[in-house]
Amino acid sequence: MPKLASLGAETAVAIYRTMVRIAQCDQRIQQGLAAGDLQFQYYPAGGQEAIPATIMALLKPDDLAVTTYRVIHDIVAKGTPMREIMAEMYGKVTGTCKGKGGPMHLTAPDSGLMVTTGIVGAGAPIAAGLALAETMQGTGRVTVCSFGDGAANIGAVHEALNLAAVWKLPVVFVCQNNLYAEYTSFAESTASESIASRAAGYGMPGESCDGADPASIHEAATRAIVRARSGEGPTLLECIAPRLQGHAFGSDTDHMDQASLAHAKAKAPCITVRQRLIDEGLATEGQLAQIEAEAKAEVDDAQRFAIDSDPPPLSELQSDVFADSADIPYSRQAAAAAEVHAPGARRQMTFGMAVNEAMAIALERDPAVFLLGEDIHDPAGGIVKATIGLSSRFGLDRVRPTPISEQAIVGAAIGASMRGMKPVAEIMVNDFAMVAMDQIANHAAKLRYMSGGRTTVPLTIRSLTAGNVGSFGAQHSQSLEAWFAHTPGLKIVAPSNAHDAKGLLLACIDDPDPCIQIEAMRCFFVPGDVPEGHYFVPLGKAAVRQAGDDITIVSYSWGMQEVHGAAVQLAEAGHSVEIIDLRTIVPLDYDAVRASAQKTGRVLIVHPAVEFGGFGAELAAKLQQDLFGKLKAPVGRYGAPYTSIPFAKNLEAAYFPNAGGIVERAQALLGYR
Repeated sequence: MPKLASLGAETAVAIYRTMVRIAQCDQRIQQGLAAGDLQFQYYPAGGQEAIPATIMALLKPDDLAVTTYRVIHDIVAKGTPMREIMAEMYGKVTGTCKGKGGPMHLTAPDSGLMVTTGIVGAGAPIAAGLALAETMQGTGRVTVCSFGDGAANIGAVHEALNLAAVWKLPVVFVCQNNLYAEYTSFAESTASESIASRAAGYGMPGESCDGADPASIHEAATRAIVRARSGEGPTLLECIAPRLQGHAFGSDTDHMDQASLAHAKAKAPCITVRQRLIDEGLATEGQLAQIEAEAKAEVDDAQRFAIDSDPPPLSELQSDVFADSADIPYSRQAAAAAEVHAPGARRQMTFGMAVNEAMAIALERDPAVFLLGEDIHDPAGGIVKATIGLSSRFGLDRVRPTPISEQAIVGAAIGASMRGMKPVAEIMVNDFAMVAMDQIANHAAKLRYMSGGRTTVPLTIRSLTAGNVGSFGAQHSQSLEAWFAHTPGLKIVAPSNAHDAKGLLLACIDDPDPCIQIEAMRCFFVPGDVPEGHYFVPLGKAAVRQAGDDITIVSYSWGMQEVHGAAVQLAEAGHSVEIIDLRTIVPLDYDAVRASAQKTGRVLIVHPAVEFGGFGAELAAKLQQDLFGKLKAPVGRYGAPYTSIPFAKNLEAAYFPNAGGIVERAQALLGYR
């Protein structure tokens, strides 16, 4: 074991001071839980205090960190004020996240603690994205990503390690191996001898060290941080520190080897480091007692501050969902910006060409914009050539092909967006978004809210739906807008034509919130009249495509093609149809739909996705609720049947909504008595 003296007295004592502050805070929280003053799920840090106390001491104040739900030692060590930490534990407005995040989601960007995730392993792709942003901006900052040995076996961590190695990102992956993944021992969950030994498979260094010994940690972490800062890429650092208690507060220890547990408690880092400081002549008993008294006083003060602070006002309940709370569905209607066109000509181009042009304009106008996704570089240019020519024009630094790693793609986009970049991530087809749903729904959507508005995630995800174009089958053809819309914090657009594809995408890229543009392959090669240059189609503004008096038909995406065909047939039968293209699902222009419903008295909602539980059900329910007794017929819906998407062409044709089916349902509503 290397001597603490190798660190120098000042550094060694400073590390001990941080360890004691961690231990005091950790113990005070557990005392509050035991007394019933606090009520939440808590994961103590006993036995792991030395890891962040040492590693964070090696970082610069503006370096970054990502951690997991066993967080208290990391956030204290990163320099977050103790008062803010304790206030968050008490759910007070003065907490790090205004009481909205709590102990599993502590976020403190001012001190560089960017994300604490309650999802095992999910922070690793985000850490890669943070490091990517710092690389692209040339700041020289390093990101440290902490996770447990259990997380080392989850896919998101593997994807992040590989991506970071491929791109040589300045990130240090720190596995805090406490030898138990919740209630399962390391030997039961992992066949490899160590976590660090896996690093060779990713083409990066891996190193194991004694996570209870600051000198051992300091030596290994110094190498990793120097490597990252010098541009050589990531390191996988495994710090082995036996856990001193059960998985969570109140958990039993029956699953743990009792002899090993007793030994670990006797050799607890705070005990052994204290004695070593004295034995090596680096500090006196009196000096250490003073440090311990100061740490206790700091926690006493923080607890009093937390108790005396106010809870968040009820107005906080729906703040920080979006940058503008007016974008929440059915809230006061946001004043949608007028559509602004740059002066100039209009020309014919396909939907796909319009998407390509939007990205080119965004890349040209804003150096913070970059693209990432599978096969997006030349000569491939994406599976439908949406990005063709862009890597040749703007370079591979800004048009970044990725491994086939949807979690890493979205996570990297999240992290980069948190540091001032505006990533546009391509998920090849909508179905594959489910692989990354944790990153999309638990992180991109929630980070602003969970952080009390201290974090913003201005990213855009483009995703193709390949349904109804020729037998792509059940796993390449879905339209998942209802899934996305059910997650507060996501904005969803579904353009039906080239004009909107360009204008909506430019609006998404400029938006401060995470946006998903669903692009239908069926629309991709359809030409339309598109303005030259830069313009926005404002989010939250539906378009009345055709005025009418007898019935309103509402749709979006490729459903509009079938609606227009049906409207022609209905007109031939003497019926006047009003057509509304939602364009944006969230934020929703409900006022436009309601106004049309009041005008015509009949509404049919058409969408490509499964009818059961589809977005049409939400819209229909709201219209029925608001206009009950005022409509001439119940609100109708027409979506796909409750089955997977079939391969056979005749079955696929019967599966998706079509003009004939729209006419049939519209006539039923028109004839309702």
